[in-house]
Amino acid sequence: MEARTEFAGPVLELDFPGLRIGVAEYEEGPTGCTVFHFLRGATIERDVRGGSPGTFGEFDWVDAVCFAGGSLYGLESATGVAAELFAQRGYDTGWMSIAAVAGAIIFDWGPRGGSVYPDKELGCAALRAAREGRFPLGRRGAGRSATVGKTFGLEHGEPGGQGGAFRAIGPTRIAVFTVVNAVGAVVDRDGNVVRGHYDRTTGARRPLVEGVEERVAGGRTVHPAPGNTTLTLVATNQRVDRELLRQLGRQVHASMARAIHPFHALTDGDVLFAATTNEVENGALDSVALGVVASELAWDAVLTAVS
Repeated sequence: MEARTEFAGPVLELDFPGLRIGVAEYEEGPTGCTVFHFLRGATIERDVRGGSPGTFGEFDWVDAVCFAGGSLYGLESATGVAAELFAQRGYDTGWMSIAAVAGAIIFDWGPRGGSVYPDKELGCAALRAAREGRFPLGRRGAGRSATVGKTFGLEHGEPGGQGGAFRAIGPTRIAVFTVVNAVGAVVDRDGNVVRGHYDRTTGARRPLVEGVEERVAGGRTVHPAPGNTTLTLVATNQRVDRELLRQLGRQVHASMARAIHPFHALTDGDVLFAATTNEVENGALDSVALGVVASELAWDAVLTAVS
């Protein structure tokens, strides 16, 4: 199989020096991985809220974060990212040169067949292709075969994908990237379901609560399809200590329930990584305000994943 690393289509353009993003896919899946490479490293915290998470690398400081399809097998792509960093560093085995890579996966076999998954070679390819300033949107990378809105069954699901949003406030850079493969549907800022919970017989998207009431009244039980996950990275260059970074992650992750409904279900593997490169100070933007901005960006990121 040949890794594809060049893509046409919508992209998020961002000005975040020191953050490179690489995307690689196997068309035979189709499936892929998305890599976020912090050239000078980043402090990281995790917020795990889904009932079925799959993660790799419990590090407090990382060189890169890798999101992938392929369920637990896709975690192999994170080892590929580490192997490529090892090669780029001249196979230096010094203690401070060991590459630290965190990863997380989605279950994307629902809408696709076969056994292809993002492996070590695909992770290597994604890192080699990583560039600053561009993030492919939609059905790309880890979101290549993602689906959303499967609360009432897989047949009501629609394509998901990966999305992102960015803002600069003074010297502060804030970016949110997400891969949406949720059991829940995507909801816009007017409260309307815009992707998922789709009834193909009527052409309508069903509100969650009304749909549940209908199922209960009809004597049928709601059984969400297994294998759902939303993976998110909140990245900033602003100095944030570890305790506040942890709280930032919680604040943003909780806020995403406005955009995905339901969220953090037993069959979801929702994980959020909060990362800072700790490069700038900004007295005009405290940690609470930083969380407010990042939370709004997270909603935008979810919407761009399916728009």
